[in-house]
Formats: sequence, C-alpha cells, structure tokens
Amino acid sequence: MTELLLANEPWIRLGAFLGVLAVMMAWELAAPRRRRAIPRLLRWSGNLGVVLLDTLLLRLVFPVAAVGLAALAGQRGWGLLNAVEVPAWLAFGLSLLALDLAIYLQHVLFHAVPALWRLHRMHHADLEFDVTTGLRFHPLEILLSMGIKLAVVAALGPPAAAVLVFEVLLNATAMFNHSNVRLPLALDRVLRLLVVTPDMHRVHHSIHPSETNSNFGFNLPWWDRLLGTYQAQPREGHEAMTLGIEQFRTPGDLRLDRMLVQPLRGPASGYPINREEGEEP
Repeated sequence: MTELLLANEPWIRLGAFLGVLAVMMAWELAAPRRRRAIPRLLRWSGNLGVVLLDTLLLRLVFPVAAVGLAALAGQRGWGLLNAVEVPAWLAFGLSLLALDLAIYLQHVLFHAVPALWRLHRMHHADLEFDVTTGLRFHPLEILLSMGIKLAVVAALGPPAAAVLVFEVLLNATAMFNHSNVRLPLALDRVLRLLVVTPDMHRVHHSIHPSETNSNFGFNLPWWDRLLGTYQAQPREGHEAMTLGIEQFRTPGDLRLDRMLVQPLRGPASGYPINREEGEEP
C-alpha cells in the first residue's frame, strides 16, 4: 500500500489540491463570511501566479521532496524513529504531531526574526482573506520552508506515508482555514478544538500586532493553546476587522511583480513578534 501511495504521490497531491481548492471556492461563493471589496481577478492573478512560481522553483531547486527523503531515510536507517523500535501506528501518529509542531515553530520564527518577516509579510499583505491567501507565499520563503522540512524529516525519520498524509493535510487545511466561509458559531467552537478554523486563523491576519502575533497553527490548534499564542476573536469582530499589514496597502501592491520585490521594500526592522502595539514598523 505504501509503495502504491509513493508511486502516485504527485497525482495524489495534485488531486487533493485541486479538489479542496474547488470546494472552498464554491463554498466562498455560497456562504461568504465577509463582503468582498477588491475584484477577484486583481488578487487571484497574483496569488495563483505565485503558487505556480513556487511549485516550479521547488522542482528545480530540490532534487528530492520530503516524501522521497522520508523513504530514503527509512531505507538507510536515518532519523530518530528509524533508530528505535516503535509500533508502526505510533510512529505514524508521532510523525504527524512532530511535523505539525515543527510548522508551528517555523511560523513563529518567521514572525520573530525581522529578516524572515521580510519574506513572510508578503503572505500577510493580502488585503482580503480567502482560499487563495493560503497559497500566497514568497518563493524564497517556500524554499526556506522546504529546507527546514527536509532537515526535520532527516532528523526524525518519519514513515514516508505519514509525510505524504501530512503534506496533503497541510495543504488542505491551509486552504480551508484561509477561506472566506461562514460556519455556524456553535460548529466553529467545536471544530476549533480539533482543527484551525477560518475564524480562528483570520485573527492572525489582523492589522493589529497583538492579533497578527497569535494563532500561528495551520493544522492543529493545540500548540497555540498550550504555548500561549491563542486568541479567540478579533477585537473589532470578523466583519469589521482590518486585514493585512500597515505597509503595502494599495491595489498595485497586489500585482505579482510587486509581491515578489516586497522583501526589498520598507524598513529593515520588519514586523517582529516582540514589536509593541503602536510602534512604527
């Protein structure tokens, strides 16, 4: 079964990506959480354009992806889980948890270090919040993220099937929790005990630093709750809150060419996690 999954990894990931993207786009049309103020074509051309560029660069720069490295690690006995005797089901579950924690910590790091924030702020500079926001990452951030992920996989030695499942889940939940969809409040309260919901993650895209520097999780909400970075609701409410960051607020900044040069623009201090409310960026 594992061999079948690995042999078809690209098609599994592509199918899951396109399926979730289509479902979330349809859901946004049927039950939007917030009123749209910017034409979709303006935002989507940049957001979808950058994900195509990211995908091409990853293929060019990295000869092996995380799933392939996990398979190689299993063959050669690399990593913690290949060095100790643990049941397969436990190794699978621990791998999902460890990889998700690594993504959470990486996300905090990209807010805490000004040089890394220069890259990550392109994601936050989207002036609206929808499924394409979950795909909007600077190519240099994507390359760094893959390098970090490969290092974690090499050190941990997770089963290749677990890495594949994690990659599919991460991509799917990133699109889900960035979507402009309306959930019944009672359902949202229950769901956010198990998974990061759109209302929970939207707080993270607030213009206010105290809210931007909260709710870092992508898959699981537990790390935010355990490590003190959880914030339940935005101060201004979901319909009235201002999204984005203080810089790059013109429609022209949503163009792909302007997005790509954002790391070179603005002050070097960035928007670090320890910045005080009201302090100039």
